[in-house]
Amino acid sequence: METYCQTDVGLKRNSNQDFVYASDQKVGRLPSLLIVADGMGGHAAGDLASRVCVETVVSSIEGSGKTGTIPILAEAVQKANQAVLKKAAEKPEYEGMGTTIVAAVIEGNTLYVANVGDSRLYLIDDDRIDQITLDHSLVAEMVRSGRISPEQMRNHPEKNIITRAVGGEENVEADFFDVGLQKGDVVLLCSDGLTNMVEDEQIFRIVRREKTLRDAGQKLISAANSAGGRDNISVVLARLTDL
Repeated sequence: METYCQTDVGLKRNSNQDFVYASDQKVGRLPSLLIVADGMGGHAAGDLASRVCVETVVSSIEGSGKTGTIPILAEAVQKANQAVLKKAAEKPEYEGMGTTIVAAVIEGNTLYVANVGDSRLYLIDDDRIDQITLDHSLVAEMVRSGRISPEQMRNHPEKNIITRAVGGEENVEADFFDVGLQKGDVVLLCSDGLTNMVEDEQIFRIVRREKTLRDAGQKLISAANSAGGRDNISVVLARLTDL
């Protein structure tokens, strides 16, 4: 397994509220760990929320006594939620801060995923790109209920309203997925600063065209900035090199 991660402030923001993490080595009992978090709130609060979330997830996994990848991830997300809530109570300017999180573990030929919010995980093979996560956002729910089309979703005025966040409520509800992998598959975790700027098909073409994950990651961020770079842009890429 090989990995690459990068985050970029974009062209319109003064600060970067995204936080990324990638390890192809063991983290606690897990054989690998990939994370993207996209913070919200004031500048300092959003930065802090995403960092606290990721650092708490990593430390929870490192010290977890649980067995099973999903239980370990679930425990870590709940601890991160409590940590963000606690931090938000420390100062008035932190009130209401929160963050998305998408986290993944590659274990053998299985991909395990945890998700809260609208940061995404895609699985990319030689032929197609599949979004594995479901966005926890108002417009995504409108698409799923048939009220708007997927095409209308991209430029909808309420595009940035998310319905679940780490730090949003006392108990956070995460989605969990497990997916089979084949050698050569590429896993992409990203914030909406990428997906609001770059269509899925263009993401697919860039990832499959570039020979290295570093080149693919840099080209994805460049494409988002070329399209306007309205938000922070984060990508974490992993490729299964053996089974």
